Amino acid sequence: MTGLPLMAAFVVAIAVLILMISKWKIHPFLSLLFVSLVFGLIGGVPLLDVKDADGTVTTMGITTLLGEGFAATFKSFGLVIIFGTLIGYILEKTGAAFQLADALVRVIGTKSPVLAIQLMGWVVCIPVFSDSGFVILNPVRKALAQRTGASPATMAIALSAGLFTSHVFIPPTPGPLAAAANLGLENNLLLVMALGALVSIPVMIAAYFYSIWIGPTLRTPETEAIPDDDVEAAYNELKNSYTRLPSTALSLAPILTPIVLMAAGSITSAAGLGGGFGRAIVFAGTPMIALGIGFLFAVLLLADTHMMDRFYAFVEDGLRTVGPIILITAAGGVLGRVISSTDVVDFISNNATQLASLGLFFPFLISVLFKTAQGSATVAMVTTSSLVAPLLPTLGLESPVQIGLAVMAICAGSLVVSHANDSHFWVVTNFSQLTPQQAYRSQTAVTGVMGCTAMVFIWILGLFLV
Repeated sequence: MTGLPLMAAFVVAIAVLILMISKWKIHPFLSLLFVSLVFGLIGGVPLLDVKDADGTVTTMGITTLLGEGFAATFKSFGLVIIFGTLIGYILEKTGAAFQLADALVRVIGTKSPVLAIQLMGWVVCIPVFSDSGFVILNPVRKALAQRTGASPATMAIALSAGLFTSHVFIPPTPGPLAAAANLGLENNLLLVMALGALVSIPVMIAAYFYSIWIGPTLRTPETEAIPDDDVEAAYNELKNSYTRLPSTALSLAPILTPIVLMAAGSITSAAGLGGGFGRAIVFAGTPMIALGIGFLFAVLLLADTHMMDRFYAFVEDGLRTVGPIILITAAGGVLGRVISSTDVVDFISNNATQLASLGLFFPFLISVLFKTAQGSATVAMVTTSSLVAPLLPTLGLESPVQIGLAVMAICAGSLVVSHANDSHFWVVTNFSQLTPQQAYRSQTAVTGVMGCTAMVFIWILGLFLV
C-alpha cells in the first residue's frame, strides 16, 4: 500500500493506538507492538526476510524488523534509564531527596515560600518521579505554608509545577531520555539538559504567577487554621522516619557527578584533546558511564545511612519500576522503525511543503494529542519521538541543536494537559485536598499554561539558534 491509502492507514493506526491505551486500557507495550505489526504488514513489509542470490538480506521481514527495532532501542539507552531510575529510588529511600529539599529551604528562607517550594520540586524531580516527589515534599509544603501564611493550594500547584517541569524537560528522567535517544541524541544528553534547563525558566515563571493567582481562590480544608504543633509534628515525623539523613553534599553527588562528567566529556571531545587522559574523560562522560558512576555515589548514600543491608531489595524494587518504562520505550522504537520501513516517510517528503512549515510545532501537537488522550507524559514523549524520528529531515530538523529543540517541543507537548487519566493529577488532588473541579481549574490549567509557554519559547529559540 502506498500514497493516500497508506497515509489514511497511518492516521487510523495512530487513532487505534490512542484508543487502545486510553479508552480500552490495553498496556502501552502491547498496544505499540500490535499497531507496529499490523501497520507494518499493511504498509508492505514482507512476512519474511527478502534475500538476494548470495543470501544477503535486502529487505527485513516483519519479525526481524520488530526484533531489530526493539534491540536497537534498548541498546542505545536501556542502561542509562536503569541507572537513572536506581539513583532516584535510592535518593528517595535514604532521605537524600528530603535533605536536598530542606537545604533549599535554608538557602531561600521563608520569605518566598511559593518560589522555594517550586524550586524544591524542580531540583528533587530531576532524579525522582513526580508522584514520589510530591509525596516526599508534601509535609514540607504544609509546614512552609503554615509558617509563612501562604495559601496551601498555591503551594500545592507551585510544587506540582516545579516537579512536572523537571520531570518532562531534564534527563535522567525517562521521558526526555527516551525522546533524546529516539531522535539520535543519546550521546549528546548534555545539550538536552542545557536546553531543558533553559526552557524551564519561562515555564517556571508562568507557573509561578498562575499559582499565586489561582491558589487564593481555592478553599480547601487546609485553608483552615492548623495548629503549628500538628504541622510540625508531620514534618518531624517524616524527618525522623529516616534513621540517619545523609549530608547535603553527599545527597547532591549522585545528581551532580553525572552532569559534571558529561560536561567534561563533551568539552574534551569538542576540543579534540587526545591521549590516554583525554580518552578516559570522554569515556567517563558517556551517559551510560556517567550515570553508572552517579549510581556508585548513590550506593555511598546507602553506606552513609547504614542501609547497605537493603541494597539488594532497593535494586530489585527499582528494576521493577524501570522495567515497564524500558519495555514501553523499546516498543516505541519498534514503531518508529516500522514507520521508516514503509512509504510513509517518502510520501510525506514528496508532499512536505505544508508539513515542513509546521516545523517544531508538528512534534509538539502530536505530543499534546498523546498526552491528553492517554495521560502519561512519559508514554507521550516515547510514542511521539518514535513517530517523529523518521520525519526529522522532512521537518527541516537535522543539526544537533535543531533536533534538541524537537526533543524540547515533544517534552512541552507532554505537559498539555494533566487531567483525570494522569496519576499525578490524583496525587496532587488527594494530598492537597482539592476537589476534582478545583484540580481542573488549577492542576489541569497550569499544565496547559506551562506547555504552551514552553512551546512559544522553544519557537523563539528556534528563530535564533537554527
